[in-house]
Amino acid sequence: MASPPDRAPLAERVAELLDTDGPLPIVAAGDPVLRRGAERFEGQLEPALLAPFVEALRRTMHAAPGVGLAAPQVGVALRIAVIEDPAPVPEEVRVARARVPQPFRVLVNPVYEPVGTARAAFYEGCLSVPGYQAVVARHAEVRLTGEDEHGRPLDEVFTGWPARIVQHETDHLDGVLYLDRAELRSLSSHQAAAEYWAQATPARAAEALGFPLPG
Repeated sequence: MASPPDRAPLAERVAELLDTDGPLPIVAAGDPVLRRGAERFEGQLEPALLAPFVEALRRTMHAAPGVGLAAPQVGVALRIAVIEDPAPVPEEVRVARARVPQPFRVLVNPVYEPVGTARAAFYEGCLSVPGYQAVVARHAEVRLTGEDEHGRPLDEVFTGWPARIVQHETDHLDGVLYLDRAELRSLSSHQAAAEYWAQATPARAAEALGFPLPG
């Protein structure tokens, strides 16, 4: 079997992506770039290229729509991700999932570690695995370190749904998809999830589909 072709150097790849209008194409599961650990960002993109790339990531995330997007998801193997969540959800969901609005943030070279031992499990999806959702148990609280797009240090504790978002996006930078951490018996199409498992928590799905929940 032939090996997949090497991708263009990162700066050339980004310049090529930015040469067209509209959202960037999102690569789907099966593309090797999603399974390789991304390079630490150490100035591979000049500021004049980094700024429009970050804006393109933001525009693509909004268009999808999603609440996070990592550079490998558009074929760029750099440790850069963006997040933003207006959290337009019913009160019951907001409380159950601890989902609160998050402003637009750029995460550069992020690393997370758990704070405490609590875990929370909810349905989760991914723009690179279109059409499906599955329940993932994640740390309920994490400490995230790294930098922003200007090189300023980031050291912040995230809880609830924001903690889930930063874990999901940082995992992308390590070549990990949410399905690697999911309860596969919970795997549902978007249609099935909307029809059967639209509750604020996955308790009913766990009972009906036969998978464990933490705690």
